[in-house]
Amino acid sequence: MENDIVQEDNLFEQRLDLSGLSNTIMALQAEIKKVIVGQDAMVQLIVAAILADGHVLIEGVPGVAKTLTAKLVAKSLHTSFNRIQFTPDLMPSDVLGTNIFNPGTHSFQFKKGPLFSNIILIDEINRAPAKTQSALFEVMEERQVTIDGSTYPMDNPFMILATQNPIEQEGTYRLPEAQLDRFLFKIEVPYPTELEEVAILQRFHGLGTKQAIADVHPVVSKEEVIQLRQLIKGIVVDEKLLQFIAKIIVATRNDKAIYLGASPRASLAMLQAAKAIAAMMGRDFVTPDDIILVSKPVLRHRIILTPEKEMEGSKEDEVIESIIHSLEVPR
Repeated sequence: MENDIVQEDNLFEQRLDLSGLSNTIMALQAEIKKVIVGQDAMVQLIVAAILADGHVLIEGVPGVAKTLTAKLVAKSLHTSFNRIQFTPDLMPSDVLGTNIFNPGTHSFQFKKGPLFSNIILIDEINRAPAKTQSALFEVMEERQVTIDGSTYPMDNPFMILATQNPIEQEGTYRLPEAQLDRFLFKIEVPYPTELEEVAILQRFHGLGTKQAIADVHPVVSKEEVIQLRQLIKGIVVDEKLLQFIAKIIVATRNDKAIYLGASPRASLAMLQAAKAIAAMMGRDFVTPDDIILVSKPVLRHRIILTPEKEMEGSKEDEVIESIIHSLEVPR
């Protein structure tokens, strides 16, 4: 489970006014917590991804509220929302849209697909074949879709929340590395604890999920999301911390346990994620702990272990943690 994010005391002079951001984040998390029990790390990382303008891949066994959390996040934002259920027979045009001939005007008109929305929930993303996954490359990176030579920009903000089941292999496809690299975070969702399990039973005893979801209301507008993202850009990052991020990324390329290391996109993702975490903690500057906190969700889907390490049962998180411990943390 990811480390929980705790609000820090303001014991320093602020260069940025983050009071509005803090209030917005608390309101957003409060709405989601009306339904979700536990899973604090997942909720906090999704909120961080919203601030950092990144996409999120949520991995967990069935029934741990992956899809529900994504739907609640979308409902808490005053934005448009579409859900796409990925299946083996899904075609790129089913997601992006297609040109349709209009007999009245004797011309083709572009009919937008479900991807044209602010928040997109892609459920069971690994069930669609490679040609459909490849159709997402451009829109995830450039926030635009090109069809028959015409380019259609996405509305701002644009964010993909995708879910997948790590256990079930029948009828699934491995996501291309180029697509995985476009996700800011890969969040691994664990089972709830026994106390959380009891709390779930108590909350939903006699109360249907639909009724609980109906109590969640939008608390953040599109304009506020855009403003918060602009605010994140002003978070201060010391030169030593930029070097620390670079050392972590380079270490993944030289580690004997790793077959494929992280790309430069990973270093930019780590920077943006650390800045979002700092702001959520009420600081206008990044600390080494912010970088360490986001290192696993940023890197675990961007590295591939050697076959020998995989046969030994090693996990990506273990290797990432080993790399962090091998480096000198700037203070």
